[in-house]
Amino acid sequence: MGIGRSYVDLNLGDSQILMENILIIAGEISGDIHGGRLVKEILRKNNRIKFFGIGGDSMQSAGVELLYHIRDVSFLGFVEVIKHIPFLRKVKKQLQSELVKRDVEKIILIDYPGFNLSFAKSISSRNKKIFYYISPQIWAWGKNRIKLIKKIIHKMIVVFPFEEKLYKEHSIDAKFVGHPLLESINEYNFMSKNEFFAKYGLNPQKKLLVIFPGSRKQEIEKILPVSLEAAKKLRSEFDLEVTVAAVNNVDAKIYPNTILSETKIISHRNYELLKYSDLGIIKSGTSTLEAAIFRLPFVVVYKTSFWSYLLGKSLIKIDSIALANIVSSKKVVQEFIQNDASAENIYSELKRILTDENYRKNIIEEFEEIKGKLGEYGASGKAANIILGLV
Repeated sequence: MGIGRSYVDLNLGDSQILMENILIIAGEISGDIHGGRLVKEILRKNNRIKFFGIGGDSMQSAGVELLYHIRDVSFLGFVEVIKHIPFLRKVKKQLQSELVKRDVEKIILIDYPGFNLSFAKSISSRNKKIFYYISPQIWAWGKNRIKLIKKIIHKMIVVFPFEEKLYKEHSIDAKFVGHPLLESINEYNFMSKNEFFAKYGLNPQKKLLVIFPGSRKQEIEKILPVSLEAAKKLRSEFDLEVTVAAVNNVDAKIYPNTILSETKIISHRNYELLKYSDLGIIKSGTSTLEAAIFRLPFVVVYKTSFWSYLLGKSLIKIDSIALANIVSSKKVVQEFIQNDASAENIYSELKRILTDENYRKNIIEEFEEIKGKLGEYGASGKAANIILGLV
């Protein structure tokens, strides 16, 4: 493998700069955010790198040339993924072609395991260095993927300490760097509570309920209506303000503002919503971990298509789906999944949080322990050092 491989010459007058091409793939919003921070850290340490691949607005802003946006490749559930297999095959073939055309040596995969592991397997004979940042949840889906990971991944860069232990038990090179959420939150420029409430017409004298229905069209269609129904009951009984955290990768028309005329639909302000709210209804995923860091009591809601649910239930090997509960190793927050995700169940649990001070206090104390398990600040910089070979 020659030193010039995976580099292109840029003629700049009499000087030449060797630019290394690195493929990076993230297929979801959380992965895009973490990928954007990682790219910035790598470029801060070495600006002679050109990134291209799949990502979202954060990665694009950091300097990644997007061949596909995450909105093009983000599908919810097994059934929905199966429908899009021909398209995903086309994406995979294009990426394989780009590896040759751009003479790539290093590849960074971020979460999005269904596609990323399949793609990594398809190029495993090409002697590329494949780094995996934000591990597939092998602890949820069983350990069958560990054998594949051992064969095809050069280095696992993990964000939970139990992941490092698990991989090392199977003789896989893994390094725990801490969770990048800690730096995202620490470096975020918050609006003050008064400024935030004034900007969005919220009454600071009322308690605030926030709904995070997910980042995909299918999630929002399944989760938001039942969440709003529960919110309507709570608002009539406790005179709450109700908000919905919106995302910019789906059509705004999907948010049914007719169900609750006074509901505020707010985008680009997730951290203010988590910081200043009093309770939440949150779809399983990274947002449950963010809510725990912000010490926001909440319930978890998850619904998908019937067949996707049945298939997922047969494959998932853990009792909890919320990252906050998984990190804690106990059910700190209640999870309402599929048929249990009813307005009555959501309403009853949130009412208990509102009216039982000891119950609420215990939840918040558990959140403090969860945050302590996420490691030290600086995950993106540590991951960048590993990829650049600086450690």
